[in-house]
Amino acid sequence: MAKSNQLLINKLREAAENITSGDYMWGHPGKCNCGHLVQAITPMNSKDIYQTAQRQKLDEWSEFANDYCPASGMPIDNMIDTLLDVGLEVDDIPHLEYLSNKKILKALPGGFRYLQKGNREDAAEYMQTWANVLEEELV
Repeated sequence: MAKSNQLLINKLREAAENITSGDYMWGHPGKCNCGHLVQAITPMNSKDIYQTAQRQKLDEWSEFANDYCPASGMPIDNMIDTLLDVGLEVDDIPHLEYLSNKKILKALPGGFRYLQKGNREDAAEYMQTWANVLEEELV
């Protein structure tokens, strides 16, 4: 799981807030869970992320993570490098898209439950909970 640090915690919370109040679409690489986190970390907007993703002709961040090559120089790999630079691991990317990391699900307010991918409220709650888990690790 991601390395705990204050920057990542802040960016997860920012992305969660943007998901709650902004444009959210799970099937869009720039408006989904990972897309919102990339927007929080970089100056890129959803359109920039979408155009970058289309160059590799992949549809989901889980596919981007599977095809990730740090030496490729491909723009999508550079975005993944940015996520890794703030503390994520490649395995965190599909978990974020599918809201599936058991450690985070166990820490949800009210206890363990599965969340629904593509659900705005679930995505925001997952990111907030992840930030809380990472914050506890800092202490």
